[in-house]
Amino acid sequence: MTSKPISTPISVEQATQALRSILDPETGRDLVTEGWIRKVRVEPAAGGLTDVSLEVELGYPASSLLDRLRRDIIAALRALPGVGNVSAKVSQKIVAHTVQRGVKLLTGVRNVIAVASGKGGVGKSTTTVNLALALAAEGATVGVLDADIYGPSIPMMLGIRGRPVSDDGKTIEPMVGHGLQASSIGFLVDMDTPMVWRGPMVTQALEQLLRDTNWHDLDYLLVDMPPGTGDIHLTLAQKIPVTGAVIVTTPQDIALLDARKGLRMFEKVGIPILGIVENMAVHHCSRCGHSEHVFGSGGGERMALETGVESLGALPLDIRIREQADGGCPTVVAEPDSPIALAYRAIARKVAVRVAQRAKDMTSKFPSIVVQNT
Repeated sequence: MTSKPISTPISVEQATQALRSILDPETGRDLVTEGWIRKVRVEPAAGGLTDVSLEVELGYPASSLLDRLRRDIIAALRALPGVGNVSAKVSQKIVAHTVQRGVKLLTGVRNVIAVASGKGGVGKSTTTVNLALALAAEGATVGVLDADIYGPSIPMMLGIRGRPVSDDGKTIEPMVGHGLQASSIGFLVDMDTPMVWRGPMVTQALEQLLRDTNWHDLDYLLVDMPPGTGDIHLTLAQKIPVTGAVIVTTPQDIALLDARKGLRMFEKVGIPILGIVENMAVHHCSRCGHSEHVFGSGGGERMALETGVESLGALPLDIRIREQADGGCPTVVAEPDSPIALAYRAIARKVAVRVAQRAKDMTSKFPSIVVQNT
């Protein structure tokens, strides 16, 4: 009678080494190098096998990727000789990351992302709203601040009506549309009322909207910036904690010229550029299917190469994007499984990854120092 050979128990190191074969689909680097692996445990099991359990905690929202990652992890570990059961918990946790020196984080907000263009008419606000909705669809808690005091458009795009509530007469509750928390001067004035204000009044209004809104545990607050590089942009750079900026442009040379100015402005004030989004890159005719580059081609990628900034992706010139935003139900929620919505989600994940790769903010870890006379 021959006895069944007993497998040699595997170690934590062997299990960890096997996990190096699993690549993060967004960064292309393995999970161990990225630092997403937590609590690898090995325990002896019946028949001389070894059970393995671990936790994987991504630093960015990626709900659409979690099941696939879990399957790949289990398959890689079960391929090791002597492995029995594998338990893998895959989740995501978004933390606060560093901002400009001397600027404190906002209460209730972990990361602020400025979305700017330098030029009007390139679809920046539509891109902002759809990226915010895409981040929310990937599992993040997201808000939108409409920083365009002169031309607020976020209320219409999110289909929000009414006035915000103030319980204490000093602060306001954010309005909510499609799961996004939102604050805009458009909630406080009639939509057809012009804001005939000078620069100091505009910057003060922006600060109040930002700091006097009771944001509720946001992973990301996307700030829809107005065109140009004026007072509001300087206020944002000097007084508001910004984790990074996203530049939106079309392939057109004139738009790229202004987008470069916006990019350089953020660089001068110490705000990192997370990437460039090329909007209205190509038009596909809905009748004949012919594709045409109405505003030129490849401009965003060329700008990315020239400036050393990543190209996050390109979005089409499509009538549905405009119609759905005007109707208060942007593409990511109107057609969540459409190629356009998936493109927004892919860009949003890249933005979140770039934020996750920034150094973590550790101010909350520092003890409070109180000096008392004794």
